Amino acid sequence: MTNTEHKLPTGWRWVRLGDVCEIIAGQSPPGNTYRKEPEGLPFFQGKADFGPRHPIARMWCVTPTKIALPGDILISVRAPVGPTNVADVECCIGRGLAAIRPSGNADRDFILAALRFYEVKLVELGSGSTFEAIKRDDLESLQIPLPPLPEQQRIAAIVNERMAAIERARVAAEAKLEAAKALPAACLRAVFDSPEARHWPKKRLGEVSDIGSGITLGRKLNGVQTRRVSYLRVANVKDGYLDLSDVYEIEATESEIAKCQLRFGDLLLTEGGDRDKLGRGTFWEEQIPNCIHQNHIFRVRFDLTQSLPQFVSWQIGSPYGKAYFLAHAKQTTGIATINQRVLAGFPLMIPTFSEQQQVVSMLAEQMTSAERARKVAEEEVDAINRMPAALLRQAFNGEL
Repeated sequence: MTNTEHKLPTGWRWVRLGDVCEIIAGQSPPGNTYRKEPEGLPFFQGKADFGPRHPIARMWCVTPTKIALPGDILISVRAPVGPTNVADVECCIGRGLAAIRPSGNADRDFILAALRFYEVKLVELGSGSTFEAIKRDDLESLQIPLPPLPEQQRIAAIVNERMAAIERARVAAEAKLEAAKALPAACLRAVFDSPEARHWPKKRLGEVSDIGSGITLGRKLNGVQTRRVSYLRVANVKDGYLDLSDVYEIEATESEIAKCQLRFGDLLLTEGGDRDKLGRGTFWEEQIPNCIHQNHIFRVRFDLTQSLPQFVSWQIGSPYGKAYFLAHAKQTTGIATINQRVLAGFPLMIPTFSEQQQVVSMLAEQMTSAERARKVAEEEVDAINRMPAALLRQAFNGEL
């Protein structure tokens, strides 16, 4: 495996990894030697056992076949290829890992940085088979640029220091992003769980709206004349918005189209599935002409002179609304669904139309600000996530 990407700084040379490191391929011991409680050596089988820097023991082995020593680099060699950790204790390694033990003229942290820099090359080597994997020969033949040992140690120290700073920045930025993501729910809670909201009149949703189901897929048409129309699937209906990037079409009869065609202001709610999909939805703004919806989406139609679609949509999507659906849904392991009866029983708060307008205006401004904050935080996280690759590129171009 050769490298001609760039000219090396003075004193550097290209070397095969196998010439400066011992490579120990992992091997899975007999199953009857595994233990779920500490006995023998910690047993690491692949990336699933990796922590931020050192692996985390979940299994032990009383008769290890291949052993890694403290300080050895552990690299995942099977689906996925490339991720690394450092052994902090003597351990048994399975076939999903290899141990890399640097020789006296190779610094461990420099080799670790090199493996991370050339991870893409290792992935390419393992992508030729059905099951992504690399062999010990692949690791041994990997060519890396190697400066003299003191230079390796200097570069590795800089990389470690800056990587630690990048990690601290990443943690802080991700916390900021999570806070930004929580802003919409906080804004909705402040309105619909407020003292003022407790005094708003309430009516069952079924009393003030018409609730309908949609078209059933796979039904038998028996030669009845149809035409193709767009229809919304559960995948199109998100929490607070519609994803219309991939809208399907379906053959439907004129009576089906008349029954299921969406109108401006219709509230669209999913019946559930995963718990995060329960009561998920938003309102229709006639983005697609003559569009209908499938039967796993409820359509709720209001008198638009009495109820603002955005007000109702935000109320149902608020913590107040989600709490109702979770309390009344049919629930199995990880799955929660609602039926039309539960939806019709939703206790809808109905302040005056002018109050609804004031709430919508205020929340629209807050949601816009929250979305801006989320985008800024996402951009910050993305920028920080690009820093490690840029740092490694500098290190191996001799720019540190």
